[in-house]
Amino acid sequence: MLNQKFTVKVICIATLFGLVATSSVQANEPGWSPVILPTGDYRDQIKSMPIEQRPYRPLHFYGNTVRRNFYRGNPVPMPRDLRTTTGELVRRR
Repeated sequence: MLNQKFTVKVICIATLFGLVATSSVQANEPGWSPVILPTGDYRDQIKSMPIEQRPYRPLHFYGNTVRRNFYRGNPVPMPRDLRTTTGELVRRR
């Protein structure tokens, strides 16, 4: 029982440390764009940007993975990324 409590505490501390450590990096990350398939001038503007500076977009798995790896050092989406993507997709309907 004591070992299980210790394990839970270690996981909680590691999670909190991870959230604090990535919060300073988030300021430099690009925001989310609700446009899934850009057209016209917006498309040209996005194409002219380096992939790391382009906005996150729903369903753009490769680009979003490259940006997460560049800014966070980890390509795996965080729960807030999944919420944001789902929110953008729901808003589009």
